[in-house]
Amino acid sequence: GNSIASCPEEQPHVGNYRLLRTIGKGNFAKVKLARHILTGREVAIKIIDKTQLNPSSLQKLFREVRIMKGLNHPNIVKLFEVIETEKTLYLVMEYASAGEVFDYLVSHGRMKEKEARAKFRQIVSAVHYCHQKNIVHRDLKAENLLLDAEANIKIADFGFSNEFTLGSKLDTFCGSPPYAAPELFQGKKYDGPEVDIWSLGVILYTLVSGSLPFDGHNLKELRERVLRGKYRVPFYMSTDCESILRRFLVLNPAKRCTLEQIMKDKWINIGYEGEELKPYTEPEEDFGDTKRIEVMVGMGYTREEIKESLTSQKYNEVTATYLLLGRK
Repeated sequence: GNSIASCPEEQPHVGNYRLLRTIGKGNFAKVKLARHILTGREVAIKIIDKTQLNPSSLQKLFREVRIMKGLNHPNIVKLFEVIETEKTLYLVMEYASAGEVFDYLVSHGRMKEKEARAKFRQIVSAVHYCHQKNIVHRDLKAENLLLDAEANIKIADFGFSNEFTLGSKLDTFCGSPPYAAPELFQGKKYDGPEVDIWSLGVILYTLVSGSLPFDGHNLKELRERVLRGKYRVPFYMSTDCESILRRFLVLNPAKRCTLEQIMKDKWINIGYEGEELKPYTEPEEDFGDTKRIEVMVGMGYTREEIKESLTSQKYNEVTATYLLLGRK
């Protein structure tokens, strides 16, 4: 018989994933919601058309993948699998089902400080974790902060991220102008972390007020406002919130706060007495979960290939299945 006839609702597949619908579109990439057939877990797959990319964009793409492989933090979108064909790169990632913080603010308006604080603690934890690993994100903005089903923050899109070395400076203008630090507008070189820290100030302001601290009708006007460093403090903003903002939005990058300092700030720890924000310590990777391994042996994987894929950090279907089994 005709195989198509016997399978009327044939949905497109990639690897072990059934593609469901498009959830995002970029210039040379789209993001699809998909389901991992073996575990039933939902994932987001970023599909990149390599034929459209010039060599430097390809470099940037492979850098993004390399960086994401090294990141394992509860508030950073997790990479599960990389599938590469001649023309296409598929990045299988954690699916944050509640969408962008940007859209949340558009539909719900500003957050109460208590809610903003819960989100912002997660953002600070994740960004500090990156900085500890010598990774600077460089494109922190409300559109790149996603929310999962439990309303936890997931930082996404490491397309502009880079490794930094203290003492050797970066000079690429990255990110989105309303979130960009003043030194970027001036074309100055920078170490790295301090440009993320400015963006965090803009993000906090946006969460609490529902609007941007620096805005303009055009780039010139925006640039002038950022370089003046003056922003309106809304009447409803608490004094403690105003004072933490003043530590982020400092024109002189050398005088801007560090995230270690911010973790001790009064505002960020209100209501968290006894659980002051602390640097995140990554748990030891658990590659010997017998429950998960048994399930995978039942699927037809051998113990050897499971061990080999996990220990040599191959982001293949074996690793993906193991990681996805560990998820809710």
